[in-house]
Amino acid sequence: MKRSYLLFTIVFMLFANFGAQAQWKKGKAHKDTTIWRYDIECEGVAKQGAKLVKVWSYSKNPKHAIASAMRNAVHGIIFNGYAGGGQGCTSLQPLLKDPSIAEEHEAFFDAFFEEGGEYLKYVSAATDGSIAPGDRLKVSRREYKIGVMVNVMYDQLRKRLEKENIVKSLTSGF
Repeated sequence: MKRSYLLFTIVFMLFANFGAQAQWKKGKAHKDTTIWRYDIECEGVAKQGAKLVKVWSYSKNPKHAIASAMRNAVHGIIFNGYAGGGQGCTSLQPLLKDPSIAEEHEAFFDAFFEEGGEYLKYVSAATDGSIAPGDRLKVSRREYKIGVMVNVMYDQLRKRLEKENIVKSLTSGF
């Protein structure tokens, strides 16, 4: 009886440790990329109401950069926009043009962009998850720049921000 109890305890401790390590790694990936250091560029025409972008995320660990690409893409559409270019792209102004509005709604954005947050409703991977060799760059001894293609549901994101009175509705006039 004691032997089976001891065996059960050891097995339980091992599985609990693996779960805790996975959570720690997710938290580390989120923490590693919270400074909003990324580049965003248009990658072509997406389906109506969406934007196809490539996000270049910087991190000490390539896996962290890949994990944060979707969060960075939504952040880039809201706060930065992107320049036009080839492939039928025109420049895109950020949804939120006034930085002071972001400070007023800081609690909303903190919750919106938390790990596993609501931002995930407005973004999806545009590829199967594999990274092209040219999209994986080592920029210094300890840092990588990883390019990931994603679709951002622009119209839905705009409606959500309008609902929160963060962005003015297009029908509200000037």
